[in-house]
Amino acid sequence: MSYRSIRLFINQKLVVGNTATLSEKMSHYLNAVMRCTTADVIKCFNASDGEFFAEIQNIDKKQTTIKVQKQIRKPIKEKDIWLLFAPLKKDKTDFVIEKAVELGASKIVPVITARTNSAKVKIERFELQAIEAAEQCERMSVPEIGKTSNLNKLLKEWDASRLLFFMDERRKGKTAEEAFISSRGKKTALLIGPEGGFNEEEKELLNKQPFVINVSLGPRILRAETAATAALAVWQAIAGDWRKS
Repeated sequence: MSYRSIRLFINQKLVVGNTATLSEKMSHYLNAVMRCTTADVIKCFNASDGEFFAEIQNIDKKQTTIKVQKQIRKPIKEKDIWLLFAPLKKDKTDFVIEKAVELGASKIVPVITARTNSAKVKIERFELQAIEAAEQCERMSVPEIGKTSNLNKLLKEWDASRLLFFMDERRKGKTAEEAFISSRGKKTALLIGPEGGFNEEEKELLNKQPFVINVSLGPRILRAETAATAALAVWQAIAGDWRKS
C-alpha cells in the first residue's frame, strides 16, 4: 500500500468503511494518467462529509472502486460570497473560474451585458474547471455555477437581502475597505463588468437598486480578470476568511 498525492471530489456520501464507485473519467485519470494500482491510497472529499483517506479496491479504465478509510478533516463552513462576472475570451474566463475557486467564491454566475465579448457560456465546462481547481487548492467545497443571466433579468430577480457590490471602473463609489466592512456576516456578491465596462444605461440601472453598493477599483484601470481576482482577495481580507473571526 502506498499513498498517492491525489485528491478527488466525490459527489457521493463519504463514510468510513463504505465504498464508492468512481466515474469512467475518474477511473481513466487514476489508471491511465496517474498509473495507480490496487491498494494505493488517495484523498477524497466533499462539502457535506469532509475529507478522507481512501484505498483503491479495484481499478480499470472504466470503473474504479475505493474504500473510505479515515477522516482527515471535518466539513468546514465557508463564507457566503458570490462572484458575478461577464464572460471573457476563453483563456481569461478559465482564469477567472480558477481564481474564484481558489479565493473561496461559493457561487459563480456568468452575466451577459451589453459589452460582453463572449456569449458562449458552457456551464458544464465551468463546473469541471471548478472541481479541478477545488481539488488542487484543497478547499472542501466546489462552488455552484449559476445559470447564465442577462443583467436586467438578474437585477429584477435579485434577493434584496444579499448585498451586491458593483465594482466601478470609473473609480467612483466607496473604497473597498469601507464598503466591505459593512458586509461582515452578511450574504454578499461582487459584480465585475466586461472588458470596456458597463454602458451608461447599465450603470444607471445598477445605481437605482437599493441593494447595490458602488465600490471603487482604485486609481488604476484593471482588466476584467484582474478586477475579479483583486475584488475577491480584498473582500476575503476585510470580511472573509483571511481575517481573524
